Amino acid sequence: MSVRRLAEDQVQPAIFAFNDENAVWAEATIRKYPAGRQQSAVIPLLMRAQEQDGWVTRAAIEFVANKLDMPYIRVLEVATFYTQFQLKPVGTRAHIQVCGTTPCMLRGAEDLMKVCQHKIHHDPFALNAAGTLSWEEVECQGACVNAPMVIIFKDAYEDLTPERLEEIIDAFEAGKGDEIKPGPQIDRIFSAPEGGPQTLNDEIKPVRTNLDPQPSAEEAAAAASVPPADAARPKDTAPETDPKLKTPATAPAAAAENAKAAETQPLSGTAKSKSAPKAGSAVEGAPPEEGAVSGDLKPKRTRRKTTTEGES
Repeated sequence: MSVRRLAEDQVQPAIFAFNDENAVWAEATIRKYPAGRQQSAVIPLLMRAQEQDGWVTRAAIEFVANKLDMPYIRVLEVATFYTQFQLKPVGTRAHIQVCGTTPCMLRGAEDLMKVCQHKIHHDPFALNAAGTLSWEEVECQGACVNAPMVIIFKDAYEDLTPERLEEIIDAFEAGKGDEIKPGPQIDRIFSAPEGGPQTLNDEIKPVRTNLDPQPSAEEAAAAASVPPADAARPKDTAPETDPKLKTPATAPAAAAENAKAAETQPLSGTAKSKSAPKAGSAVEGAPPEEGAVSGDLKPKRTRRKTTTEGES
């Protein structure tokens, strides 16, 4: 950041004072801050002084410092830190701030600067011959989508071409700057697409609202007769979910047949059914094979008790 210094002594006015309107405004602004915090009004007062004279003079800095009971150096620090404060005389009718950040530079900001050099002065901050116009290059002004753009006083002029900027400069030079509409200089609203919206132009009618006529009884009955779809229902072939199987509690007579049929069905919807057990297998409830010894008839193994003398 370059060093910012006050203008030379020969261009500095001897005194500064707010006019009647700004004096009332300044007192109201200072009262917005709590007691002991009036120094917080230094930026608004400096900005109003710049709007009155066009730039911030040394006399204005001293005036604001006395009004807020601040050391001169503190107000000078604020004025030289913020680039929004002009420390030298600028054009009385227009000071053009050309955005030179990347989006604007990619879309023709250099051509806008050439227009300023041609129409005003080759060097930034230098006045034209009449002292009515000046220009400078600034950083992002917050309208990147509408690049390139310039700011004149408090208004932004966007979507510029070199030819359009020349027209704007001529209008301000002639004292007709208030006739130029700020904002985009093409057929668009703010940052909307050029020519108006390009999408979602079709009118979308809701499927049904409370304002639509209700279906008749015949239509409602016809709609109710259509069976629901089974697309979203889970498919399970487990015997427990088969409605044909009955439990012994509800139909004891059919329980035996259902249990016999379940032996040949899959255990679940994903597992494959095993082959039916052979006759006489150890399936629960099946009779043992011929010659086999059932669990109740098998001999039990016991330990012999030993006496204290070691005899069996």
